[in-house]
Amino acid sequence: MVLLFAVVVLALGWLAKSPCLQQYPTQDGSLALDWRNNRQYVAMCYSDTVPLYGIERLDVGALPYRDPWVENPGTPTERVRYMEYPVLTGYFQWANARFADGWLWLAQRLPLPAALPVVVYFDISAAWLALAWLVAVWAVCRLRPSRPWDAALVALSPLALVHVFTNFDALAVAAGTAGMLALARRRPVLAGLLIGIGGAAKFYPMLLLLPVLLVGSRRRDLGTAARTVGTAVVTWLLINAPVALAFTTGWWEFFRLNQTRPADPDSLYFVLSYFSGWPGFDGALRPDQAPSVLNAVSLALFVCCCIAVTVLALRAPRTPRLASLAFLVVASFLLVNKVWSPQYSLWLVPLAVLALPRWRLLLGWMLIDALVWVPRMYYYLTPENKGLPPDWFLGAVVLRDAFVALLCVLVVRTVLRPGTDPVRALGGGDSDDPDWPVRRVHPPVPVLSAPGGAPVPASTTPPSTSHPPPTP
Repeated sequence: MVLLFAVVVLALGWLAKSPCLQQYPTQDGSLALDWRNNRQYVAMCYSDTVPLYGIERLDVGALPYRDPWVENPGTPTERVRYMEYPVLTGYFQWANARFADGWLWLAQRLPLPAALPVVVYFDISAAWLALAWLVAVWAVCRLRPSRPWDAALVALSPLALVHVFTNFDALAVAAGTAGMLALARRRPVLAGLLIGIGGAAKFYPMLLLLPVLLVGSRRRDLGTAARTVGTAVVTWLLINAPVALAFTTGWWEFFRLNQTRPADPDSLYFVLSYFSGWPGFDGALRPDQAPSVLNAVSLALFVCCCIAVTVLALRAPRTPRLASLAFLVVASFLLVNKVWSPQYSLWLVPLAVLALPRWRLLLGWMLIDALVWVPRMYYYLTPENKGLPPDWFLGAVVLRDAFVALLCVLVVRTVLRPGTDPVRALGGGDSDDPDWPVRRVHPPVPVLSAPGGAPVPASTTPPSTSHPPPTP
């Protein structure tokens, strides 16, 4: 039933994006994608998948990280660009573009539905992203055998409805959540493998490694934590190393772009600058100049948040649950980061449900976060095109961030007062964390004494005394 809920929501999510997949005949009789009159913003169907297909030259078979393109040619901001996503996400896009080519080749020979290549590419990508989100829903359901309907919060999330097909983050969410399930089932190597794979698709699953270390330390189970963390790091390195060695400049593009990006409108830094007139930590920046002070401040604030989570984990009256610490780390990263792209909120959905399964509270947050999409689209439309001024969108950002901060406070409260934890209320003792493997304790084998004093293993069945053997 939970998976069925997710399928319905994903179908509605695809329908919400479908206005951006419409085609129209041009004057020469060919078909073109109908993004006329800013349709992608007016219909609120925008997805990064569609423009990236052409921008990153996936339509002509360009190999990610090897083949560059020129951005803004002939202008002062002209620059050579490469694939800007982590390795697995980059090759995920390339593989889907090749699948689209293959589908259209077959459609010329078989009675198969066809459309513009970018539309076929979007639909193939959407199919994989939907499957990834179903994996995340399934993993949450398996992580909560005593509360299986909590997974319905993930399946019915308004954020899934709006953002599963906005970008490619569902891949990392699936890998990270499945990694937590593998860890809970006493398979730390598989957990590390999945987290490392997720980190190679989008870096956020690697943030889960700090909570794994903290919980392992508190439970005196550093072996499990070390195997998980070590496998994750090695997996990430093995996936990235071939690309980094073969196409170093292209591989570094993801990191270069994140260094040079200014504060996005999604961030509190931009909100503060806009409403106060503050020029920002770095003042006016030249094109492609890195905001070095902002980068340092954002990093320092996140390090402080990690230290605070560490102190909380070590001083809590009982070992905190893994999901609680994971939610705090990821939420802190988003709150202090200079970028909070709309699909990033998907990272928090499984973690919030696992950490604080309170239906009205989480549905309220997810609904507000999803509705930020409306003023965001009309902010991009601009008032000149009958859009909205920035105030509406930035106000919605502040409301969303305030709600996430409130969730953090409530999660901290469940750590400091375990009796308020709705998950722990179902169990007892210090091992009532369904996200951490319970170590198997083998009791000593009892030894019986034979009549002559010789030890007899407990598995040996002594002669029955109720029916003595016959006397010869």
